[in-house]
Amino acid sequence: MSAIEIDLQPIVKLTDDQYFDLCQVNRDLKIERTAQGKLIIMPPTGGETGNRNMKIAFQLESWNQRTNLGLTFDSSTEFKLPNGANYSPDASWVQREKWNALTPEQRRKFPPLAPDFVVELRSETDSMMQLRKKMQEYIDSGVRLGWLIDPKNRQVEVYRANQPPQILQNPESLSGEDVLFEFVLDLKPIFANI
Repeated sequence: MSAIEIDLQPIVKLTDDQYFDLCQVNRDLKIERTAQGKLIIMPPTGGETGNRNMKIAFQLESWNQRTNLGLTFDSSTEFKLPNGANYSPDASWVQREKWNALTPEQRRKFPPLAPDFVVELRSETDSMMQLRKKMQEYIDSGVRLGWLIDPKNRQVEVYRANQPPQILQNPESLSGEDVLFEFVLDLKPIFANI
């Protein structure tokens, strides 16, 4: 099952509060909103993707526990990007100073910021074209480092500001570079057959 896109704009333009309320009332749905206001309703992940997401999130959180440099977020957390889109990356990280600058209400709802780091993990139903577009939106909105991981093809696309994506074929690990100081993601368990 693929994602469904709904365009409400001809009828209504949802405010940020209305959109947040819509998501709260429909907690069983994974909903995102494009910068143009279109709603994207995504199917839940299958077991293999969910397990891979957990392995990525675990490694990221384990590093963050040691360094205490920021906060990590799972795929349920949605961010309001500066371009108006609301997206929930599969895993993300925000520097502590950036997080602390938010009000308590901004932290409680969809944080109005671009994370410093995002990961998107391709599932069987994801379109690479759509994922690449989303990754570029993240970078254009201020994300400093992004990884698009495609386990089926054992490929990673690394996104950085002001650079074309770097394509890595079958890497064993990924470096957090200067964004996630000394973080290394072990890709062997993510690429392994489950």
